[in-house]
Amino acid sequence: MADPHGTPGPSAVVVGGGLAGITAALQLAEAGVGVTLLEGRPRLGGLAFSFRRGDLTVDNGQHVYLRCCTAYRWFLDRVDGARLAPLQDRLDVPVLDVAHPRGPRLGRIRRDPLPVPFHLARSLATYPHLSLAERASVGRAALALKRLDPADPALDGLDFATWLGRHGQSPRAIEALWDLIGVPTLNAPAQDSSMGLAAMVFKTGLLTDPGAADIGWAHVPLGHLHDTLAAKTLDGLGVRTLLRTKAERIARTDDGRWTVEVPGETLRADAVVLAVPQTETHALLPEGALVDADRLLDIGTAPILDLHVVYDRKVLRRPFFTALGSPVQWVFDRTESSGLTGTGQYLAISQSAAQDEIDTPVAALRERYLPELERLLPAARGAAVLDFFVTRERTATFAPTPGVGRLRPAARTRAPGLYLAGAWTATGWPATMEGAVRSGFSAAGAALSAFGRRHDHPLQEAA
Repeated sequence: MADPHGTPGPSAVVVGGGLAGITAALQLAEAGVGVTLLEGRPRLGGLAFSFRRGDLTVDNGQHVYLRCCTAYRWFLDRVDGARLAPLQDRLDVPVLDVAHPRGPRLGRIRRDPLPVPFHLARSLATYPHLSLAERASVGRAALALKRLDPADPALDGLDFATWLGRHGQSPRAIEALWDLIGVPTLNAPAQDSSMGLAAMVFKTGLLTDPGAADIGWAHVPLGHLHDTLAAKTLDGLGVRTLLRTKAERIARTDDGRWTVEVPGETLRADAVVLAVPQTETHALLPEGALVDADRLLDIGTAPILDLHVVYDRKVLRRPFFTALGSPVQWVFDRTESSGLTGTGQYLAISQSAAQDEIDTPVAALRERYLPELERLLPAARGAAVLDFFVTRERTATFAPTPGVGRLRPAARTRAPGLYLAGAWTATGWPATMEGAVRSGFSAAGAALSAFGRRHDHPLQEAA
């Protein structure tokens, strides 16, 4: 039976090498705890990773973050990757409607350098995809939303669409604005989203700080940030990282410590952080660790589908855009980050809440979406498609359904020394990279408090 680190002082095993587990390991190691990090895959990064396809380096899906994502921004800084995933100078989202009766129309959601809520006033007043009456009703609903407390338990049981309907939002307003933002951030349309989570997204992103919703994304493969740079940082802190290693069983010993069984070895530690999905956590939890552990199995999941298209020429001149009047949701230019050279262009089409298409064969997806891209991008009509492939994450996020808030557990369990992390835990955020990092903060902070180790929350100054 091996101590995971062999150093004096407290020790911890972190199970799961996604953003939540990496963050917990970083925080614990920086506080002088001996840490072993276990990851069943051959890489770190969880569901935000990269892989090779021929000469291309491909992200499994398009991931973005916002300026208000202070925890993920901390993560990027900590692994020396912030410069590789820059933010927009100012929010600017091109919105192309190809179903308008008078032909395709381009609108924009962008902010001015003014205080909230005036930073979006001009954009809303000139937004061509809504009528004048709809724009006015959106403004009134936004002011009502600003007065809400996202942590109010009553909001968790209400769906976002019902709230929007009560506040005068037409189906068109929901489609062209609320779901345009809500579907990619919540991974669900308004009717399937907890009002508490929706309020958190819109209030934090659009109704607090003027620059909160400025968008950032990796200009390099995600694997470089979440695997290569993260592994280097962990190694520099003395973290023992074991890849291709799954925890098979955890148990508390008679002396109050913990054992973690992995193939061929049993690790001993003073604390364990479970930073794996809810079903895997449920399988590992010792009896009595949660009041009702089966609640974890009631936290549903939602899929994300990504379509990848390589053209023989440039067909999109913007970094990204989003679409109305088309099944296409968000389109990103990933040419440079993938390593594609020459005159071609590689586009990634991100389809959230993809329950209806997650198992659709590639040939059928190609038949449906290539003509749609030609509708949206006239330059694609004469371009040759050099490659078309699909990545599917069937359990990409937890489902943000009404009532999910009461199912999400806190970092501390009833078993001393056992902590939970993951975007599905009670972070107050939807299933985002931000939520994952925040959960790592919470788990590590709880463990350090139990160890009697003084520590400052990384976001204390930003709070």
